[in-house]
Amino acid sequence: MAEVKIAGPVEVGLFDLVVDSIKRNTKQYTMMIAVVVIWAIFAFLTDRVFLTPRNLSNLFVQTVTTAVLAIGMVLVIVAGHIDLSVGSVLGFAGAVCAIDMVKLEWGVFPAILVTLLTGALVGAWHGFWIAYRKVPSFIVTLASMLAFRGLIIGITGGQTQGLEMAPESVAERFKLIGQGYLPTFRPVADGQIHDTSLYFLVALIAVFVVMAVRRRRARQHYGFPVLPAYAEALRLAFISVVMATFGMIMVLYMGIPWSVIFVLILTLILSFVAEDTTFGRHLYAIGGNPDAARLSGISVPRHVFGLFVVMGVLTAMAGIVYTARLNAATTSAGQNAELDAIAAAVIGGTSLAGGEGTILGAIVGALVMTSLDNGMSLMNMDITFQYVIKGLILLLAVWVDIAQRKK
Repeated sequence: MAEVKIAGPVEVGLFDLVVDSIKRNTKQYTMMIAVVVIWAIFAFLTDRVFLTPRNLSNLFVQTVTTAVLAIGMVLVIVAGHIDLSVGSVLGFAGAVCAIDMVKLEWGVFPAILVTLLTGALVGAWHGFWIAYRKVPSFIVTLASMLAFRGLIIGITGGQTQGLEMAPESVAERFKLIGQGYLPTFRPVADGQIHDTSLYFLVALIAVFVVMAVRRRRARQHYGFPVLPAYAEALRLAFISVVMATFGMIMVLYMGIPWSVIFVLILTLILSFVAEDTTFGRHLYAIGGNPDAARLSGISVPRHVFGLFVVMGVLTAMAGIVYTARLNAATTSAGQNAELDAIAAAVIGGTSLAGGEGTILGAIVGALVMTSLDNGMSLMNMDITFQYVIKGLILLLAVWVDIAQRKK
């Protein structure tokens, strides 16, 4: 039997690898550039108020809800489906959580657990009709968008449920989810460095560098092309500086919010699920060609059912964070959130044709959408023009996707 040998590590030219990376991630790079351009424009139009640590820290917190929804929406669209109900389900989940604490006087943990279970049941309801009764996801989730908007009014009595009416200890602990920051070892004034947030940022960058080095060694071991050592060092240094810049914005204000840490963890987990698990890869296969996926032995109904259960749980998480940030459950909570989530996913590179999209791209898309909302609000722009601009940007993103596919 002939001996099979693994080729040694291959170092190709820096220019060739950069060009190849840009070709494979055109949308993500474009959106990152768009974030910088949007920030620069709003900084000029708001006399640099947009770039103050206070505003940018608040911007990151505001991005969390859209980011959580967009993460789930990426997986749904990748599999060839859509979920129009996330805004209404978000509001319903937040109302359930608030009612549990305000009227039933439950603790934070039981209320959150029941809310997550509620989200899972809603997702199972969607998955049953879509996966096993073959009703188009557009119709199923459109029906839920209307139904749950009515249920929000029903369980809240049409009134805002303020968390200040819950037992004080419960309200304070729950508020930390949406408004809390990493604690510090010593009191600090505004503009001073928050020690624990700084340590967390350094640890996060260190973990990123270690993982990148391990990934490089693995590619070398199996003979895949890698950047030259000096180019890899420059790449890691550049990304580390970007991470440090974003992190120091929060470190110099009030520290890193718990909600931002939650999104980071969720991004890592869902990125792993999407890229390195059988379930995730099967979703891409189903979205790319459902008939081929079925013929290759993939249980399409089971995967679609599980996907919508995951989407339901993520929507409930977004509802919890949203309610904690506002410190209240309102009847209008989540209105148009489904549009922001879909727009963030598409802007971040997810193709509406299915089979293509990344979790990181959704985070960038969510940052774009929230930056637009934040900047236009600072300019006191009329709400009419805000909706028009966001709609045109979504149209442009879809047109770019279609143009690239034709090319």
